[in-house]
Amino acid sequence: MASASVLESKKQIVDEIISKLDNSESVILFSYQGLTVSEFDELRKELKKEDSEVKIYKNTLLKRALDEKNISLEGFLEGPNALLFGKSLLEPIKIISEFAKNHDKMEIRVGIISGDVADINVIKDYASIPSREGLLTMLAGGMMQYVKDLSISLNLYAEQLEK
Repeated sequence: MASASVLESKKQIVDEIISKLDNSESVILFSYQGLTVSEFDELRKELKKEDSEVKIYKNTLLKRALDEKNISLEGFLEGPNALLFGKSLLEPIKIISEFAKNHDKMEIRVGIISGDVADINVIKDYASIPSREGLLTMLAGGMMQYVKDLSISLNLYAEQLEK
C-alpha cells in the first residue's frame, strides 16, 4: 500500500490538473514520442509567448482529474501524452497545429475547447481561422469598400448637378 505522503502528492497533482483545466480556454492532448528535447523546448518557448504551457502527467492521474470534471477521453489516454494548456482560445491551437505540420512525429490526438471535447477535425477547423488581427484587417477592408463606393457615387452625383 502506498504511503500517505505519496497519496497526498498524487492528490496535489490531480488538483493541479483540475485547476489548469478550469483556467484554460483550450487544452490539447498530443503524443510527443519521437520529438527531441530541443524540439520540445522550441514548442514550449513558442507557447510561452502566448501565455500557454505544455505539461506531462501520468495518464492515470490525468484520468482521475478528467473523471472529477466529468470529461471522457477514453481511448486517448494510452502511451506517452503531453497536455497543452492555453489561456486564449485560438493562438495556442494555431501554434501547436503548425508545429505538428513541421514535425511529423508529433500527433495531436484530442482537445478540450471551452469545456467541450473536440476531435482532431474541430481542432483543424480552429487552426484554420485567421488571427484576430487578420480578421480585423478583413473587416476594415470590407468596410472601406462601402466607403469607397459611397464616395464615387457622391462624386458622380455632384458632377451631374454641375451640368
